[in-house]
Amino acid sequence: MKESEEFALELFDTLSRRKRMKVEKITKEELREIWSQITDQSFDSRLQIFFDMVDKNTDGRITEAEVKEIIMLSASANKLSRLKEQAEEYAALIMEELDPERLGYIELWQLETLLLQKDTYLNYSQALSYTSQALSQNLAGLRKKGPIRKLSTKLGYYIEENWKRLWVMALWIGVMAGLFTWKFIQYRNKYAFQVMGYCLTTAKGAAETLKLNMALILLPVCRNTITWLRSTRASRVLPFDDNINFHKTIAAAIVVGVILHVGNHLSCDFPRLIASSEEMYTPLERDFGKTKPSYLKLVRGPEGVTGILMVLCMLVAFTLATTWFRRSVVKFPKPFDKLTGYNAFWYSHHLFIIVYILLIIHGQFLYLIHHWWLKTTWMYLAVPVSLYAGERILRALRSGYYSVRLLKVAIYPGNVLTLQMSKPPAFRYKSGQYMFVQCPAVSPFEWHPFSITSAPGDDYLSIHIRQLGDWTRELKRVFAEACEPPVAGKSGLLRADETTKKSLPKLLIDGPYGAPAQDYRKYDVLLLVGLGIGATPFISILKDLLNNIVKMEEEEDAYADLYPPIGQNHKHVDLATLMKITSRPKRILKTTNAYFYWVTREQGSFDWFKGVMNEVAELDQRGIIEMHNYLTSVYEEGDARSALITMVQALNHAKNGVDIVSGTRARTHFARPNWKKVLSKICSKHPYAKIGVFYCGAPVLAQELSNLCYEFNQRGTTKFEFHKEHF
Repeated sequence: MKESEEFALELFDTLSRRKRMKVEKITKEELREIWSQITDQSFDSRLQIFFDMVDKNTDGRITEAEVKEIIMLSASANKLSRLKEQAEEYAALIMEELDPERLGYIELWQLETLLLQKDTYLNYSQALSYTSQALSQNLAGLRKKGPIRKLSTKLGYYIEENWKRLWVMALWIGVMAGLFTWKFIQYRNKYAFQVMGYCLTTAKGAAETLKLNMALILLPVCRNTITWLRSTRASRVLPFDDNINFHKTIAAAIVVGVILHVGNHLSCDFPRLIASSEEMYTPLERDFGKTKPSYLKLVRGPEGVTGILMVLCMLVAFTLATTWFRRSVVKFPKPFDKLTGYNAFWYSHHLFIIVYILLIIHGQFLYLIHHWWLKTTWMYLAVPVSLYAGERILRALRSGYYSVRLLKVAIYPGNVLTLQMSKPPAFRYKSGQYMFVQCPAVSPFEWHPFSITSAPGDDYLSIHIRQLGDWTRELKRVFAEACEPPVAGKSGLLRADETTKKSLPKLLIDGPYGAPAQDYRKYDVLLLVGLGIGATPFISILKDLLNNIVKMEEEEDAYADLYPPIGQNHKHVDLATLMKITSRPKRILKTTNAYFYWVTREQGSFDWFKGVMNEVAELDQRGIIEMHNYLTSVYEEGDARSALITMVQALNHAKNGVDIVSGTRARTHFARPNWKKVLSKICSKHPYAKIGVFYCGAPVLAQELSNLCYEFNQRGTTKFEFHKEHF
């Protein structure tokens, strides 16, 4: 109970006071008795302990001041600073509910009544029909399957879920194997093989795969091209969501290729060439010169120098791109701490410019090839390098064309910076997409990706940035200097807008770029899961869904007024009117329901999107969007440390329609969600539906959600498709 020491001391004091024990010293038997009371899970026992904690004078009654004190104690144990500030207000609310006669106190039976009515206030209970649906839907999963049938089912599902990845990987591996074999056989039939052996054939085979992979590795990061291809039929057969994973896979293949190519040259075929007899060397004079070269001469030649420099650049770039360095898992003392973090990754990755220049030079100085048309390195690289260079030029031109004006800046708890800016007329995007942002005041070179949190129908662009690294820390500092404390009625710790006296830093944008969540419209039901700042790509989707709902209702009302229904009072309708009524296009919203789960550790995080969540709750009269907030810093429901908070939460929501934790209309749950129950409920509510599960957050939960989707797809009629955001 390190995080709730004050609460623990109060609990111990209560139990010792009940038994009239001396707090300074207790026996083992007394300690055992206290422990049995603490661990008693029964409702009556927990209620009695809770009441006794409040009732310090043991008169069987608790006053408003005592209620306020225990609210503050519970808030402190659960890290709810705002609840602590409003303890007096909520104590008065409890007394108003339980002491209508204004006696100035409440008794145990009244508290018990309130706690038992908690579920009624918030209508938490699950409908019986859901349970029966779940049972009927999962009956097929109860039937016993043989091992062969189980294996075939798993294999079939795996192929169904991964067929795009499988055919691309199979094609890629097949092409690499073909190129390696082709070069291997080609050099196996050359005279040089008799001198240098299989070391030469292996090195040359690996070199051919390196040419291919050095060309392919650029394609997954051609973001403009991929964003365009997402809207074409190519998206039906190519897994564009895995572009970064494919980029990493190709990088791993390059590492293997470098080891085989460089390793065989330096440790095998060069030594064999040097050790060969004069008679064996004579046929190779055309390739290596009349005098047999020394090992140093081979390494110091254009081929050796360019090769070694490429290996060194790749070693730096690949090392700093690993999770340990990019995520700052590895800690170094100053000034070596600059070798970790996103900045080190970003700058070191630009060594690829040097690598590609060296690679082209390296490809022109080959020992055993003399005709230019046989030196194919530039042929492999021509199209991918041109495409990538074109994309970078487009970004530079477009960022200058997309001039934006900052409309609002706000800094929220949890080190989150919100930037709202004007939307350029030509900037068209879909919900779920992201854009790159550059702030010249922080760095004139670095571009960082952020999800767009505004909806396509909004007349502005907005992003939410959490301080996680050097660049975001400096960005927050730069904007904080231009901000001021908010006036009454405005949210945020610091704010700035167009009326602020201090000038705001300049901002450049580039985009939009495609992301998995942009395809949400093709699903019947959505399950959107965000951890902390990972909620950002889904806020735009919620706003877009809400805008579509409002537009549908407005269109229906407008047409109803313009073309009243044909009935007894309108027996005769002219043909033109009838044609207009029957032929008017109807707005069809494929997505029937959306479930948004936001899991965060800090109460202040709810300020980030409070306005959006309240707007959704107010305008979504059809109940299409269901929102769930989870605060992990609060102990789970049923724990003595959160019992009063749960009670106050239920009471305030019933009275005022506002959650005391988030300040929104959406209810805040405590601890972490039970994802199996979440998916089970959705599965039972939407049989035969196609459900898109979109996740943005830590990789650990991504694996759990992916496994649960697989599990439910195996045994039910509802189909889940899992997508994880990548940047």
